[in-house]
Formats: sequence, structure tokens, C-alpha cells
Amino acid sequence: MNPIAHIRAQLGVTQRTLAEELQVTQGNVSHYERGQNMPPDVARRLIAFAARRGHDLTFDDIYGMPENRTATCPS
Repeated sequence: MNPIAHIRAQLGVTQRTLAEELQVTQGNVSHYERGQNMPPDVARRLIAFAARRGHDLTFDDIYGMPENRTATCPS
């Protein structure tokens, strides 16, 4: 499940309600749930909304943890 869809389910709200809280359209929420990147200012509003409902969120929760990446160094 997409992180945004999972967060919305945990918050127990509809796409429309989440959109109103994030000051975006319901279509935007749908796009975020289908993989479009959420802008950082919208992510901050999501973190604040979740906090008001008693949930702790981080940017990692929204964007996902980066995969284990290894740095490559020139030889």
C-alpha cells in the first residue's frame, strides 16, 4: 500500500477530508496515493494534521526510507 494511502487509512479520513486539511484538491490526494510525489509544504501540513489527531509522522513516513545505497567512488 502506498504510504499516503496507508497514512490516510490510519487517520480514518476520506480523500476529500484529507484534501481539505492539506489545502489541495481530492484529485491531488488521489495522485499522491498513486505515487506522485507530495510537495514538502503539503507534507508539512499532513504531519501537522496527523499530530492534531494524535499520530506522529515524519518525512520518512511520507516519502519512505531511502533504499540502502552504497556510494561509488572513482577508482
